[in-house]
Amino acid sequence: MVERMISAEKLDCVVRTADQLGETPLWCDRTRKLWWVDIEKPKLQSFDLSSGRHDVFPDPDVTYLGSQAFTSSGGHLLARDLSLFTRSDDGELRLFAEIESGIDNRLNDGRVDAWGRLWIGTMDNQLHRPNGALYRVDPDGTVERIFDQVIVSNGIAFSPDRRRMHFTDTRRYQSWILDVDPLTGSVTERRMFADYSATGDRPDGACFDVDGGLWTVFFGGGRVLRYAPDGRIDTVLSMPVSNPTCVCFGGRDYRTLFITTASKFLTEEQREAEPMAGAVFALEGVAQGFAEHRFAI
Repeated sequence: MVERMISAEKLDCVVRTADQLGETPLWCDRTRKLWWVDIEKPKLQSFDLSSGRHDVFPDPDVTYLGSQAFTSSGGHLLARDLSLFTRSDDGELRLFAEIESGIDNRLNDGRVDAWGRLWIGTMDNQLHRPNGALYRVDPDGTVERIFDQVIVSNGIAFSPDRRRMHFTDTRRYQSWILDVDPLTGSVTERRMFADYSATGDRPDGACFDVDGGLWTVFFGGGRVLRYAPDGRIDTVLSMPVSNPTCVCFGGRDYRTLFITTASKFLTEEQREAEPMAGAVFALEGVAQGFAEHRFAI
């Protein structure tokens, strides 16, 4: 039973960016800033809640800036086309690992686990072929393919007990829970979490809260859902735009839910009706999250 229905009027538009495909918001506990990317107009961005400053770091040398993660030593790990690069605080880029080559794919959603390993997926640039895969990238540069036959990798999130990973294939309209061995990083079980194939709903980015609830956005669906630990949908958050893309918790005590969005795929009429498409939104006090893990380099 749905216990909370939250209207779009409760949301604050904190950064009106008009991103084409805003994605992977992460709260940095060191800089106290929100960081995210625009995948298709490639740029890394940050927003300082205390000062209101929005910084933009364009990346003109790539076609896609698929996702980002923090590193233990500072800076970022960036998914640029099909390779991972480290980015220092002064903007220096260095190749870390090539994930795939010679295929019409790109890197997409990724997240770091509690042991400093990156889990990241690839996706088909045509959005219908099962060309993609899920990978685990270890801090020593080892890249292991976990499974393939993925169309669009998405929704990678780790539970607060650190042993379960959520994974979505947006264009298969399905999500899974993966049990992960903390020592080896191997997947010991994969089971269906939710199947939207009958409705065509497109689950996108996701994150867990401290109580084990899973927050999932629906691209094209204009809403965010919270799944309780028992699998029930207990919260429905309506969005003022059609295309939310991803969520994270941040701010004071991680009690602010941030939501990135996209203006991609909208018609001219939709753009006129949704002037905040591509903006970053925030909702205070709906739940509490926890700090992002950092890639251990």
